[in-house]
Order: sequence, then C-alpha cells, then structure tokens
Amino acid sequence: MIQDRLANLLREACLALLSDREHGDALPGDIQIETPSNPAHGDFACNVAMQLAGQIEANPRQIAQQLIDHLPADAVVERVEVAGPGFINFYLSPGWLHDGLAECLEQGENYGCSDFGAVQKVQVEFVSANPVGPIHIGNARGGPFGDTLANLLAAIGYEVEREYYLNDAPTNTQLQIFGGSVQTRYLQLLGEEVGFPEEGYHGDYVVELAQELVDEYGEKYRDVPRDTEGALLFFDLVEDKMIEQLHRDCAAMGISFDVWFSETKLHEAGLVQAQIDQLLASGAAYAKEDAVWLRTGQYGDEEDRVLVRSDGAPTYIASDVAYAADKFYTRGFDRVIYIWGPDHFGYVPRMKAALAAMGIGIERAEFIIYQTVRFLEGDEPLSLSKRRGDIVTIRELIEDIGRDAVRFFFLMRSVDAHLDFDLDLARQQSAENPVYYVQYAHTRLCSILREAESADYLGKVDGDLSLLIHPDELALLRKLADYPAEVLRAAQELAPHRLPHFARELAQAVHQFYTNCRVLDRDNPAMSRARLKLVAGSHIVLANILGLMGITAPEKM
Repeated sequence: MIQDRLANLLREACLALLSDREHGDALPGDIQIETPSNPAHGDFACNVAMQLAGQIEANPRQIAQQLIDHLPADAVVERVEVAGPGFINFYLSPGWLHDGLAECLEQGENYGCSDFGAVQKVQVEFVSANPVGPIHIGNARGGPFGDTLANLLAAIGYEVEREYYLNDAPTNTQLQIFGGSVQTRYLQLLGEEVGFPEEGYHGDYVVELAQELVDEYGEKYRDVPRDTEGALLFFDLVEDKMIEQLHRDCAAMGISFDVWFSETKLHEAGLVQAQIDQLLASGAAYAKEDAVWLRTGQYGDEEDRVLVRSDGAPTYIASDVAYAADKFYTRGFDRVIYIWGPDHFGYVPRMKAALAAMGIGIERAEFIIYQTVRFLEGDEPLSLSKRRGDIVTIRELIEDIGRDAVRFFFLMRSVDAHLDFDLDLARQQSAENPVYYVQYAHTRLCSILREAESADYLGKVDGDLSLLIHPDELALLRKLADYPAEVLRAAQELAPHRLPHFARELAQAVHQFYTNCRVLDRDNPAMSRARLKLVAGSHIVLANILGLMGITAPEKM
C-alpha cells in the first residue's frame, strides 16, 4: 500500500534526523499515514513531527521541515509541505494511482487482502439466540455484523472460526418458560381448559409446534405435570425442530457457522464441574454459605459472583467460564470476539472479571454489544415482541425486501449506535436505495465489459494507464487505491459499517465516471483500452467489497 511506502520514507527521515540529534530512542514505533478530509491538504498527511516534538523538546513545525529535508527521493512524491501545527502533507503524482490500478488488476479477487493477522486464530461468536423461537428482526442485527466481521478478519489473514452458542442447558429460565408455553398449547389443543403462563411465548409458531406434538403423540403427554420438569420435557420434544429452524434462519441470511456449540454438552462432559474444581484449587473461587463464589470483585466487577448456588445448581456464569476455558485453553484461540445483544450490556464487566480471575488476558477477548433497531414503515415504527407473538421473522423480512437489502441496511451504522431501518426505502429500486445504487454501479461496469468483448476495434494492445488523467478518472482511481487500507482499517477497528459507506462512495465515483468519460470510442481506441482497464479494476473492487458484506454482485438488474 502507498501508506506503507510513505511511512517507510518518513521512518528513514526520522532515523536520519534523530541520528543527527542523538535521540535514537525517540523513534516512533508506529507512523500513521492519514487521508486529509480537505483535498487541498494533499493526498496524505502525517503527524509524526508532533509525536516527536514532546520527546525531543523542539518545535513541531521545525521538526516537520527537517524531516522533509531528510526524506529520500521517491518517484511518486511531487512535493511535501508543512501545514498547521506540524502536519506533513504529501502531494503525489498520478503515477501512484496508475500503479494501484495495475496492482488491482493483477491481484483480482485477492485485491484488498493481506497477511496482517497471519498465524493468529480468532473465533467470532454471534447470533447465539436462545432456541425458543425463530430469529426475528428484533434480534437479527448481530448476524450480518458478525458474518461480515469474520469475512474482514479472514481477508487480513486471520484463521477465523464462526460459532453459534446454543443456550440449551436445563438451567436456562427461558427454555423452561418456552417449554411451559408449548405444554399449555398442547393441552389446550387436547381440549383442556388451562391458563397460559404469564410470561409465556404467544407466537403462532408455538401453536404450530404443539399441533405437531398432538399429531405425532396424541394424548401421550396429557398427564405430564405442569412444573419445571414438565416444561423441560416439552422443550426436549421440540428442541431439534427449534435448532433446525435456527439453521434455516441463518442460512436465509447467508450465514454458515463452522460450529454449533451446545451448552448442555459442557455439563454432560463434566467440563463445568471440572472448571469449578480448578478455580477452587487455584484460589480464584471459594466456598461460602454452602455456595461457591468466583473472585470477580478483585478484577473490576461490583462484587464476587456465585458459581454454584446453595442448592448445588450451577449459575450462568459457571457455564460461561467453562465455555471460555474451552475456547482459550482447549481449542487454543488467540482471540475471541463475543457479539451480544443490548440485554447483555450489564453482563460484560462480570465476564471480563471472570476471564481475569481465570488467568486469561482480557486483551484476548472483545465484547461487542449491538444496539436496538427500530423498523419504520410509512414513518411509523413497528412494535415487536416475541412473547406477545407479534413478531416479524428474519425470513419474512428477507421475503419482503431481499437478503441483500437486509444485510446492507443492518450494516449501514456502527453497531454501538441505534439503527433506524427504513423498510419503504429498502423496497425501492432506485438510486435512493443504497444497496440498489451500489449494485447498479456493478451492473453498469458489467455491461461495458460485455460490450467490449464484441468490440473488435479495440484489438489486443494493452491499455496505457498514464492516459487516465481526467478528474473523474482520478477520483475513481483514488477509491480503488484506498480500498486495501479501508479493508485493513475496518478489520482492525472491528467496524464492518465502514464497508457500505465506502461502497456507496465507490459507486458514486463509478456513476460519475460513467456519465462523463466515454469508455468505448472507435475514434480513440487508445483511450478506450485505458478506460477499459479502469472499468475492469472498478468491477473487481465493487465485487470484492460486496462479497465481504455477503451481498451479491449482479451482472444485470
């Protein structure tokens, strides 16, 4: 990347300057090259002079000028200037953009990929909704986010594993409530006059499950007591159906998990008890008042947390520490990313404290809490509740607006911000709809390339990229050149929302180029060949970025 090239030039200048001043220990470890928001400030800028100023006690503008004086010559650097309090601004010749296009054409679908995270094993755990109903639009945001984040991390070299954690242990209160709901509907279908649980699940899918039980078993389970054991029995009867449905829901979103991990198996394999015993032996846990406590209070939590209640039942956090031990110790992930819904916000501090108590470096775990989504239709918000039964499933949403729109709209804002999802806009097939706008840019490029295949007047002579100097050509070239750095930054910052923004900017540059720069011109075949290369490069990058988002790159619309 050109940023690395400029950083290396500045690093050499720093070495030369600091050697002159006998301040070799002040060399900055990481030289950041940024893109100025104002194009008048150059193609790239760096604040390394201001970083050095505090260490060697000198004026940053003077340091900046001295660094410029020590810069090695480079063919693409036309001039370098000092700006503001000590920024170093680089003004480059168009040659670097032409080189970027050549690199893009050479690397093809690998353009934008790197080996930044090579030899590191990362797990991304996401969705992980309780198996008590279909994935609905109120809890689906983490799906496209987690899947795209996994794509980004893989693109920069990490070995990535996607995991869905099934909270299917009998201690899960939601499973008990759900099982009791199914049992009640089953009895009602058999003619029993029984009241519905106050906190029960009212969805039509619960009635459908109960009807399937009636069809399959008749009255076999009529006399099962309506207690916790009875509710869990009914959950067991429908569990496989619920998990199959979760598989279908994820597949509908274009998500394929490498592992579906069952909480129940942690208990059945004795891993929960083994981890509790290990924590007691290490002193990270202790017995008190017939319960077992984890010393989370020493690691930033409000208080110590109960691992095992006085009645001998393990708590949620007991399962979570056993699950973490399996992730970090047994399976050996270098880094684990947990993607949770907003209802888990308060659980993060205790989980971090639990990891610390287990001896797991907290820098190895990342907790991302996605915020709520408000769905708007005709400027009116939709009211959703799985318990009341008035839910819209993710598959219903996909049937309405399509998978591509679902993923794109969910990705458009940072997950730590609330999202307004405009259903009317998502249904439009116009430039106002951002996913349509981006995909249409791709189809335009495909159309040009198809037409060029039959345009024999172009011949087989290679295009001269130095001819690409029109402002709209340069603007498009710049977006192509920026793409690898954008992928790296989005992955490093765990920020998939950067991709749809970049895709829209790239599409805008494509549409502008298409409008003002004629590609296939029989009177100017040399220019046509050069512009065809730009079209081919733009086609590559649009397809690559849509692929990272899990969105199709159509050839026709």
